[in-house]
Amino acid sequence: MLPFTVEQFFVVFTRYNTAVWPAQVAAYVAGAIALALALGGGALARRWVAAVLAAMWLWTGIAYHLLHFAPINPAARLFGAAFVLQGALFAVAALRKRWLVFGDPALRLRSGFGLFLVSYATVLYPLLGRLLGHSWAEIPSFGVTPCPLTIFTFGLLLLARSPVPWWLLAVPAGWSIIGGSAAVLLAVPQDWMLLLGGLGATAALLRSPRHRTRSEPHVA
Repeated sequence: MLPFTVEQFFVVFTRYNTAVWPAQVAAYVAGAIALALALGGGALARRWVAAVLAAMWLWTGIAYHLLHFAPINPAARLFGAAFVLQGALFAVAALRKRWLVFGDPALRLRSGFGLFLVSYATVLYPLLGRLLGHSWAEIPSFGVTPCPLTIFTFGLLLLARSPVPWWLLAVPAGWSIIGGSAAVLLAVPQDWMLLLGGLGATAALLRSPRHRTRSEPHVA
């Protein structure tokens, strides 16, 4: 039994989206920059893709979970802590040379899946919410709410050229299950992609072969 109603759940989004505007615009700009860098590769991509994700996870953990969702759901305090932890891990990843390497992905099918998830999180997710009868204010916003952010995160990680450390996947994978339950419990059918795509992306990333990057020397 949830400690809140479906109506209360969407009221939280309405109040949150209104309170943080225009953070949603900044999130789209940052997301576009991160995607362009991930596709282009190089040292800037490693640093800034991780930095953008760090900022989004930290923001969502504090501004959404702790400040807006916690008043109707005590579990949001734990969710907020997990999101802050994930943001901190991405911040560390921005400083580490081998944790995330982007540019010319070796696995084309995986990168195509990543681009689909990015498109879903940024465009299809809000459009589906609108088609299902919700106002724009009620729809979870890209980059500043948990479910679209998690889908977007998996999309970018699937574009990585190097294997992604498992500890960068634990919280997003966990949220894929927790947040994905909203597809049924809270009548948010667009979150089915969080459950299916998130877990599928986790499996793909964990099974990724340890291929070399161009900067690594060949060892016979």
